[in-house]
Amino acid sequence: MKSGWMRRFVAVAVGCGVALACGAQPALAEEGGSGHYAPGSMASFIDGVAPKPALLVRLNVLYYSGSAGADRAIPIGGNTALGLDATVVGYGLTTFWRPEIELGERWSYAMSLTIPLLSAEVSANAVVEGPGGGGRTIGRSDSLVGLGDIVFQPLMLNYTVSPDLSVNFRVSLYAPSGSYEVGRLANTGKNFWTAEPTLALIYFGAENGREVSVFTGFDFNDENEATNYRSGNQFHVDGTLAQHLPLLGGVSGLGVSSYYYQQVSGDSGPGASLGDFKGLTAGVGPVVSYIRKLGGQDLMAELKWLREYHTENRVRGDTVFLKVALKF
Repeated sequence: MKSGWMRRFVAVAVGCGVALACGAQPALAEEGGSGHYAPGSMASFIDGVAPKPALLVRLNVLYYSGSAGADRAIPIGGNTALGLDATVVGYGLTTFWRPEIELGERWSYAMSLTIPLLSAEVSANAVVEGPGGGGRTIGRSDSLVGLGDIVFQPLMLNYTVSPDLSVNFRVSLYAPSGSYEVGRLANTGKNFWTAEPTLALIYFGAENGREVSVFTGFDFNDENEATNYRSGNQFHVDGTLAQHLPLLGGVSGLGVSSYYYQQVSGDSGPGASLGDFKGLTAGVGPVVSYIRKLGGQDLMAELKWLREYHTENRVRGDTVFLKVALKF
C-alpha cells in the first residue's frame, strides 16, 4: 500500500468528494416522522470537501422502505396516521465547485447544489383528519412523484491537517421547493426551511488504506406555516470504518457505516397535537466503494445498505444509498 499511485488515489478520495445530504427524505414527520436530513447520507470520504480547485457532478440514489406499528401515531400533512407504511425512491443531482479562492496553505472553500426528484408511496391503516381529530378514515394511501426540497451548501470549508487527515465544516440549507399539500400522506417537500451546520473528520491512510470518517451535524427547523407545526431541532452523527485495497485498476473499499439521530428539542406550535413527539433512530450496515481513473477523469462510487435497529416516533426500515461522482 506504499506505492505512489495508491497515494494519488487517496488524494482523489479525500479531496474530491461531493458533500451532500441527498434531500431525498419523504415528508413523513418529526412532523411526518422524519426531518430533512436522511440519516447516514453523509458518512465517508466521498462526502469530503476538495482541498484543490475542482468541478464535480454526482448522482445520488436513495431507496427507503419502512413502517410504523398499528398503534403508533404519526403527525403527517396536518393529520394523524396510524400504521404508516412508506416507500421512497429519490434521485439527487449534485454539482460541487471548489473555486480558485485561496484562504491559506491548508484551507479551501467550496459550495454545492443538489436538486432531488422523489417518488413516494405512503399508506396508513387509519387517518384521523384535521387538527382536532374530527374524522377518521380507514385504509388510505397516496403516491406522488415530483421535485423534492433543494439543498444548498453555500459554505464549505476544509482544513488539511496532513495528507491523510482533513477536517471540514459546511452549512446546508434545505429550501421548501417540493410539493406539499395539507391532508396528503405522500408529499415530496416538507414546507419549511432547515439550516444544518456539520463538522466532519476524515482519515484516509495512504500507507495502510484505512478509513475512519465521522460527521456530526445539527438541524434547525423553521415552522410549517400550512399546519402551524414546528419540528424540533435534531442532532445526528454518522461514521464509517473501512479498509481500501488496490483492485481492478483502482482502489476498492469494504467497511461498515452507522448513524445515530436524535431530536433534541420538542415539536411545538398549535399543530403539534401529539406534544413534543421527539424522534430517534439508529442504524448500521455494510458499505463498499470504488475509485479509479475513467477517460482521464476521477471516478468514485459508493454503495451502502443501512438497517434501522432502533427508532422512536418514526417509521423504521431500510435505506440503500448509491453515489457516483465524476471530477471534470
